[in-house]
Parts: sequence; C-alpha cells; structure tokens
Amino acid sequence: MTENTQQSPTPNGAEPSTSAPADLPTQYAPAEVEGKLYERWVERGYFEADAKSEKEPYAVVIPPPNVTGSLHLGHAFEHTLIDALTRRKRMQGCETLWQPGMDHAGIATQNVVERELGKEGKSRHDLGREAFVERVWQWKAESGGQISGQMKRLGDGVAWSRERFTMDEGLSRAVQTIFKRLYDDELIYRAERIINWCPRCLTAISDIEVEYADQDGELVSLRYGGGDGEEDTVVVATTRAETMLGDTAVAVHPDDARYAHLIGKQIKLPLTDRTIPVVADSHVDPEFGTGAVKVTPAHDPNDFEIGQRHDLPNITIMDEHAVITAHGPFQGLDRLEARSAIVAALRAEGRIVAEKRPYTHSVGHCSRCKTTIEPRLSMQWWVRVGPLAQAAGDAARDGKVQIHPKEMESRYFGWVDNLHDWCISRQLWWGHRIPVWYGPNGEVVCVGPDETPPSEGPGGEGWHQDTDVLDTWFSSALWPFSTLGWPERTESLEKFYPNSVLVTGYDILFFWVARMMMFGLYAMDGTPPFHTIALHGMVRDQFGKKMSKSFGNAVNPLDWMDKYGSDALRFTLARGANPGVDVPIGEDWVQASRNFANKIWNATRFALMNGATVEGPLPAPEEMSAADRWILSRLNTVVAETDAFYDDYQFAKLSEGLYHFAWDEVFDWYVELSKTTFYADGRAAEVSRRVLGEVLDVMLRLLHPIVPFVTETLWTTLTGGESVVIADWPTDSGFRDATAEQEIATLQQVITEVRRFRADQGLQPGQRVPARLTLEGTPLVAHEEAMRSLLRLQPAGDDFTPTASLPVAGATVALDLSGAIDFEAERKRLTKDLASAEKELKQTTAKLGNEGFLAKAPDHVVEKIRTRQAAAEADIARIKTQLENLPEG
Repeated sequence: MTENTQQSPTPNGAEPSTSAPADLPTQYAPAEVEGKLYERWVERGYFEADAKSEKEPYAVVIPPPNVTGSLHLGHAFEHTLIDALTRRKRMQGCETLWQPGMDHAGIATQNVVERELGKEGKSRHDLGREAFVERVWQWKAESGGQISGQMKRLGDGVAWSRERFTMDEGLSRAVQTIFKRLYDDELIYRAERIINWCPRCLTAISDIEVEYADQDGELVSLRYGGGDGEEDTVVVATTRAETMLGDTAVAVHPDDARYAHLIGKQIKLPLTDRTIPVVADSHVDPEFGTGAVKVTPAHDPNDFEIGQRHDLPNITIMDEHAVITAHGPFQGLDRLEARSAIVAALRAEGRIVAEKRPYTHSVGHCSRCKTTIEPRLSMQWWVRVGPLAQAAGDAARDGKVQIHPKEMESRYFGWVDNLHDWCISRQLWWGHRIPVWYGPNGEVVCVGPDETPPSEGPGGEGWHQDTDVLDTWFSSALWPFSTLGWPERTESLEKFYPNSVLVTGYDILFFWVARMMMFGLYAMDGTPPFHTIALHGMVRDQFGKKMSKSFGNAVNPLDWMDKYGSDALRFTLARGANPGVDVPIGEDWVQASRNFANKIWNATRFALMNGATVEGPLPAPEEMSAADRWILSRLNTVVAETDAFYDDYQFAKLSEGLYHFAWDEVFDWYVELSKTTFYADGRAAEVSRRVLGEVLDVMLRLLHPIVPFVTETLWTTLTGGESVVIADWPTDSGFRDATAEQEIATLQQVITEVRRFRADQGLQPGQRVPARLTLEGTPLVAHEEAMRSLLRLQPAGDDFTPTASLPVAGATVALDLSGAIDFEAERKRLTKDLASAEKELKQTTAKLGNEGFLAKAPDHVVEKIRTRQAAAEADIARIKTQLENLPEG
C-alpha cells in the first residue's frame, strides 16, 4: 500500500463516535432492541423508494404470500435472501425498491370465511354473492395479513407505503385490462376440457393446488364384451370402477396383433344397455397390463385426448358433488359408494377377472380441504399459451433473462416448451370476476375497465355477467408491473420495470415464474419482468426431510426468533442457501448463530473498551505492525469475495466467509495479537486501535444485510453514524500485503502447533510453563511477546531444563513440563491411545486388502474406510512423537 486508500471511517459524513463503551450493555438482548430499531428504520423512511430519483434503480418484488397465511420457515428463508440483496444495493447507492404485498388467495380465503359462516349456521348461499364478498372484505380488514407483522419481526426492509393487494382497485384494473387484450387477441377462449375438480370446494383448481400422495385402493380387471351372443371380449383394469358408466370406447395400440381383429368392432359395456367401439390409438402402451384401456373422455385427461382424436362422445356421469347422475341403479350414490356397488354388480355378473387389494397408487387431493380430486369435463375459460410460452422460452434462450443457477434452465425450458393451455376460471365468489357478459340472444361481450357493461346500457335487459372468477395465479402473474401502476405509464413503472431480480423457489418455476414471464413480455412490449431469476431450494429439517405438521417437524420461525433473535434465524438460513439446493435447518444451528451474534457483540464491546476508533485517517503502512497490515489485507480480500458471492447469489459462501473472517481472523487472531499492543502506551497502540476500528467498521457493514439488528447497534456505537442501513457499502481499496500475510500465517502455524502439543500433554489452557523461544532467522522475532501471551509461556530462568522441544516453521519452542504434568500417567495414556490407533489401522488395512469387500462395497463406504485408515496412521505418528518427547520417569 503506497497511500491511504482504505474506506472512509465515517460513512455518509457522520461525525466520529465519542460514545463510551458503557453505551453497550454487557450482554446482547435481541428482544430489547429489534422492535425499536425496525420502527426507527420505517419512521425514517429508509426502505421507501423514490421514482423521481436519478440513482440507478434496483427493484425486487416479494412473492406475495396468501392473505390467510402466516410466516413459515420458507417465507423467512426467502425474505432473508431478498432483504440481504436489497440492503446491500441500498448501501451501494441504488434507488432500491422491495415491493411488498399479498395475494387474495381465492380458494383459501373463501374457505376461511365459509368456515366462519358455518359456525353461525350459515352458508355463502344464505348471504348471496354480494353480501358474501363484502363479508370476505370485512374478514380481510380485521384478520387478514398477520404476516405483515411477522415480516417486520424478521426485519424485512420493504417499502410499506407501496404495499399492494391483488384485489386492490389498481390491480383489479390491470387484471381486467390484460384479460380484455388477451381476449381480443384470441389468446383467451372458452371451451369444454378436463380440469381438476374439487367436490368439496366446488371449483376447478390449478395443478399446484393438487397434492399427490400414495393411497391404498384396489385394481380391478374387468371383462368387456361377450354379451347377447357376442363372443369377442377384452379385459381392462381400473382403480376407478365407477367411471365405467361413462366409457365410450376401449383403446388398443394399432400394432398390437392380439387385438387387430377387434379394432372397429362394437363390444358390450357391462351394466349398461350400450355398446362401445374398440379404437386403435398409439397412446396405449401394449406392454402395460393387458394392452387395452377403457376410455372415459369426460372423466380422464388422457381419455379426453383419445376421445378428441376418435370423435368419441363425452358422457358425464357425476355432478359437481361427485354424485352419480347416470340413469340406473347407481344414480344418487357418492362416487366411492358407487365404486363398491359397481364392483359387486360386476362380480355378480362374472365380469371380474382379477382383483388386487390393497393396490397402492398416487391419488390427487385438494391442497385446501384434502378431498380427492375428480377429473371432470367442464366448460371453462382458458389462456392459449402457445405464442406466450414461445416468447417466455426465447427470452431466456436469447439472454434477455438469466436463470440462476444455470442448471435450472433445463427445468424452465421443460415447462415452457411443453405447456398446455391454462385453465383460468374458478367457480368461486371471491376473486376477480371474469369480465365477460352474455346477452339474451347468445351474445358474448368482453368488457374492458373503461367500458360500460351491456347490462347498464340501452337494451340491457337479459344480460348477465359470467359467474366465475379468475385463477389467483392470473393476477399474480401481473405482479411485477401491476404493482407499479400498469396499465398506466407511471413514474414507478418507468423507473422500476423490469425488476432487477426475482428470488423465488424452484417449486413455483412453472406456476408463477413462467406465467409472469408470459404476461410481462406480452403486456410490456417484449420486455421481460426481470433481468435475473434466482432460484433457491426448499427449507427442510436437519435430517433433510420435508417440513410438515403431519410429520411433526414443522417449525414456527417466530418461536426461534423469540428464543434466539431474528439475526440468528436469518444467519442460519443464509448460511445454508446454496443456489437451487434444499436447505436443512435445525435448532442447534440457530443456537450456534445466536452464539455468533453474541461473539460479535462481545468482541466489539471489548474493542471499544480498549480504545478502538474510527477517528482520523488510517496511519501509513510503515507505521503499522505486520498484524495490522495482515488484517487490512485480509479485509480487502473479504470485501472482494463478498461482492463476488453476492453477484453470483452464493449466500451460503458469503455468509461462511464472513463468519470465519469475523470469528477466526478478527476476533481469535487479530484482537488477541493486538492485546499486548493495546496494553502498552505509545504510537503502536494508537495505530492498532485505529486499524481495529477500521476493520470493525467495514466488517459490520459487510455483515449488516444478513444480520441487520446487531450490526446496527454496534456500528452506530462505534462510528456515531446515523444508521448502517444508509451507510456506504465497503469497496475493495486494492491494498494487499503478501509479506504480512505470510508472516502472520507462519505465526499462526507455530502457535497452533504449540497449542496442540499443550493439549496433547494434558495442560490446561491457562496453565503457564517455562519456555525458551528460538526465533532468530524467522519473521517471528517481533512477535515473541504476543506468542508468550497467547501460549501461556513464562520466560526461561537460569535453571531452565527443557523436557520437550518443538521445531516449527524454522523456529524452536523448548518447554519445561516438569511439575506441570505426571509423565508416568501421561505415558500410560498415550500408550493406550497408541494401541487403539494401531488396532484401528490393522482393521481398516485388512478390509481394504479384502478384494471381496472392495468388489461389493459401495464407493462411499470404501472411501470412509480409507479415511479411517489415514486418520489412524496420522494418530500413530503423532502419538509416537509425543512419547519420544516425554522425559523418562
């Protein structure tokens, strides 16, 4: 370093601190400071964003949580990452917007309010649509959105004045606008298709709202045909025997010779007065089962496609409650009751060829009410996704949008390149009502936000609006631009669209991300909604198992925040956040992060008590000790590494790097090496106090985005600055000192080896022993006082007789352990340890020499044995050296 190029000690022009260490309590109590700090940040407007600002914009939207929800670990994880990104960008001088808001969560919210009505003995039908919707708004005002308070507990730096709700007037206008445009462009249409139907919620639901679980049922093989003198028969198998009432064909593969004679013929459908054709379709797998499948176009998506190809009729046999409507003895039965009754009737007719029970298979359930989903043919509204999906795929392929990590690209393309048309209508009352009107003579009119509904115009009699509402994901797909005022060209839209990055889980890559891409590109003239899609994994328990109330391993993050502080939870989550990879978390890890926060607190408090300061410029390098130059060199390296990891969304690596720099290098080495300087008078002490103040200032700013509360308290006390939230982000000055780094590395090696030797000899950490240090010819001469202090070594007297000598890195440390340990007892202990290590070596060597074991054992098992062998060899060498160094008797 040829000139003073370190960071300004007083960012943002704040006056240097004159506060005494007494300003900091002896212990850090998160509960006493977190709430007050957050209120202060919000009151001072640190998190607000100015669309008129000339600063570089940096915008991120919050994946809108459901208004019915509460903060779970997945939210806490995602919010921690977004908050870290936006806090850093704010410190880097960007006009930073973290857009908050919530989703109206159509089915979930309607279910909540319907349950409340049920307690009063009422249903939504008793109230009527208008009154029911008003009741939901009332619930939302009184009870919804508790997650906002929990976000504040976590420290989310969102622009609260910009909070949005997907049913707000402005967002509703955006929904109606894009629906109208898509409709006019023939990208929205109405048609009968197979959808996921919930007989309890009485609505179509999206794929993401279907939860699949293995369930025991029965697989029944049925013989069709052979009736009324007919000889031809074919066997099909099904787990849903009740759907046979709606069969309109049996399908076989066109190349299956077993059934070639049947193709085109009619065969008897049991329990009915109908015959159905045998059709040839390449969708059928001739190797699976009997190679013949029953075709129920109105109750199975694959069968529907077969029906379309062969012009088969669609026979719906159930109503919306999954009750059989087909005329006959099973009419009025619930589908599960009908299943048993139909199997019994088929058995009586001798139609059952085989029965397998229990038969475990995957069954879809409504994620809201856990009712078994029924595939059902229904008239619904659809988005024609072909051209939209093509654009979404091209934007990523052309580099307009970066997907991170890159290996997730294939998953994204797998979705957008194979999208089916999207069912967007829901049979609910709560949500954005479809803006389509039907006239008395079959007219259909789609109404835009500035257009008068036909029912309110001349000749309005007989017109009525579609009763369905839109899928919640429809309005969520507009989130990056509807929250900024679209369809109006607002200042906020011009400033903050496209968003800088989207941070979200890979699990909703299709359900939300792909749809935002489609609608953003469509609505914003080919401009994608964000520059980067940064995908993270799912939070799991410490054993890697999915967290679930049913598993008994679900955790309320508020409990851990109450117990250990919000910083501890945040740091634990960030430390586990490798891009696109699931994150295991356990309470022990949160406790360890709490210990880290306490370490930062205690070490900074110690530094302040010993005069660490940010006052004045940094001293010239020639005035600094090797330890001073070393820690500043390391500090700048860490600044550069932290920036690189942030830019690559490597939260785990940046957190790990800051953890080890702070705990290991600053607190365990630099502070300890500097103690002897602090306690002496003179210029060297002043220099080290200023260097320590500089290191703490920069380190606290680097840590702030991850652990905002403890760093705010310590940084303002250290510097006297207004707030670390608006402090300058550290920059790498370029200062490096390889000589100082090598010198301190040598010092660390010697101290570590001597400490290990002391521990091996059974010395207590604070136990002092006489020693002679031979340091001539090494860079350690200037560090003898620090070495003696750290190693608890007394000067050697005239009668010094060494009992052990350690040559390390060109230096020699001779120690007199007589009187410090019982040599005979130590020899016995070491001899016993040597025997154990030799036994371990013999066993591992024998296993690795066994060709049969090596041939059969998995690679990871063999590698584990090799690791044990190497450890045993190292232990033997170490113990023998210790025995050789022990004096006799």
